[in-house]
Amino acid sequence: MAKSQQTYSKKEKEKAKLKKREEKQKKKEARKADKTPGIDFVYVDHNGNLTDTPPDPSLKPEIEAEDIVLGIPPKEEGEREAFDPVRKGTVSFYDSSKGFGFIIDNENNEKYFTHVSGIIDEISENDSVSFELEKGQRGMNAVKVTKN
Repeated sequence: MAKSQQTYSKKEKEKAKLKKREEKQKKKEARKADKTPGIDFVYVDHNGNLTDTPPDPSLKPEIEAEDIVLGIPPKEEGEREAFDPVRKGTVSFYDSSKGFGFIIDNENNEKYFTHVSGIIDEISENDSVSFELEKGQRGMNAVKVTKN
């Protein structure tokens, strides 16, 4: 005669699982019996406030499909770009043998890297220059550098 495959600990685990299921079912039934009537839906009125009554459709603003603009609105002819690409600054460091230097912007005191390939006029330290900014590998670079 063979022994039963279930051991004592397996029996105990099965009993615990069954007890847990029964407790869960009892809690579920208690919640159903305890349920108090309340607000099932919440509406948003024309002012953006939460209410339990549906909003009045007459207060809803009318919007034409042609008035909806997706993305950046197109520029009108009267608009000009306010950003001036040419900036003024002072050369804080320049090594002509290595071909690079740094320029400090007069507006925001930011330091920008410049390379000999982006320099138009011959420059040296403490020169007043005008330049444009261009995105480089490690940040913004000063290009089209000319002496003032």
